[in-house]
Amino acid sequence: MNIDNINLLIIRHLRNGRKSYRKIAEELSLSENTVRARVHKLMEEGVLEISGLVDPDSISGHRVVMVGVKLKTMDLVKKGEEFSKLNGVVSVSVVTGRFDLILVVLLKSGFGLLEFYTEEVSKLKDVQSVETFVVYKSYNLKLPYIYD
Repeated sequence: MNIDNINLLIIRHLRNGRKSYRKIAEELSLSENTVRARVHKLMEEGVLEISGLVDPDSISGHRVVMVGVKLKTMDLVKKGEEFSKLNGVVSVSVVTGRFDLILVVLLKSGFGLLEFYTEEVSKLKDVQSVETFVVYKSYNLKLPYIYD
């Protein structure tokens, strides 16, 4: 899908997820139907997702950690997909540098680092090593709330 300047402007306006298509259309001098159709197409193509995000610092009993993962295999995409399905994992990125993957993990009361490593990461093969980075304070970090 071609992401043109109009699509980017609409996406910028959607940072406030409660802004109406009508208001966006007025501000961009477009028809409401054009905005609605473009947003629908962006969502259909997997380019855009409108969702509620939370500041993890504001949720009592929750903590964010970032985990660097070094693998024994070069099948990075497959391993990234496997990690993305683990309980607590918000996102996985295939990266350059000393790690192969970087995970963003949301922990909560009753599901801490020990449980994440012993109950989740231990299920996966070809993990050479991990390094945990505990986030003490974050700025501009908003995450989808992943727990039921």
